[in-house]
Amino acid sequence: QEQLVESGGGLVQAGGALRIVCVVSGNIYRFNDMGWYRQAPGKQRELVASITSSGFTTYGDSVKGRFTISRDSAKRTVALQMTNLKPEDTGVYYCNARAYFSENLEVWGQGTLVTVSS
Repeated sequence: QEQLVESGGGLVQAGGALRIVCVVSGNIYRFNDMGWYRQAPGKQRELVASITSSGFTTYGDSVKGRFTISRDSAKRTVALQMTNLKPEDTGVYYCNARAYFSENLEVWGQGTLVTVSS
């Protein structure tokens, strides 16, 4: 069974940048869709960005133009480059992986905390 491990979270000032990475412990090719979700204190989990195995990307409205998601299957990683960070970007960021054509599977990472100070 594959596992997802996130890293790169931390404290950054508003306007700064941060890159977080998700590493798949097993076969990344089985997942059709991978992405990042976040949950701020007192709020529901929301989609930040996702990317399919063919490279199609989707972004949440609040991060469009500021965040970029990428997938490197050979290295078994999915990264999220965050720029022009705002205090409202603060939250725990979770890596997510889904398979839905040849199988039905969803895996979540443990999360990494991103804190943006004003």
